[in-house]
Amino acid sequence: MWLNKHVDFGKVYLGGDSAGANIVHNMAMRVGLASPEYPIKFSGVFLICPYFLGKRPIGNEASDTTRRKLFQSLWIHSYPNSRGLDDPLVNPAMDPKLSRLGCTRLLIFVAGKDFLRDRGWYYFESLSKSGWKGNAEVVEVEGEDHVFNLKEPTSSKAIDVLKRIAAFLSP
Repeated sequence: MWLNKHVDFGKVYLGGDSAGANIVHNMAMRVGLASPEYPIKFSGVFLICPYFLGKRPIGNEASDTTRRKLFQSLWIHSYPNSRGLDDPLVNPAMDPKLSRLGCTRLLIFVAGKDFLRDRGWYYFESLSKSGWKGNAEVVEVEGEDHVFNLKEPTSSKAIDVLKRIAAFLSP
């Protein structure tokens, strides 16, 4: 009851890093697929180094088979009932309902040295082609690896990410 009195459900933002970014994407999909009377609509979503995979390697995934096997194994062991690496839960590009992503704005951060960098770009391209009506932006942080912002939170690049997020949250 307190939330209903004090929260503007029309101004909800959600964000996450790595697997958390994957969860945020899937939460936004649930919101987008919910019935019209559902009270929450995300105003914006930000994904930092999203943990997305796919059966077919793309970009830099093809050259690092050791890391690819590790990331695949993490997914399969975390979610053994999945339909595999092309399950829309881990490969949003395979979701025929991707255009119903439940937000109007999306900010994606990818790290230049991240094994999953090209998946972040692929997600952006797939979303753009899906017919989704929102606005999306990708920010590539050169010279950094997966979730660099968590490993070195006081680095200038991590602080730049925080500033971009702050600007995103206050349009």
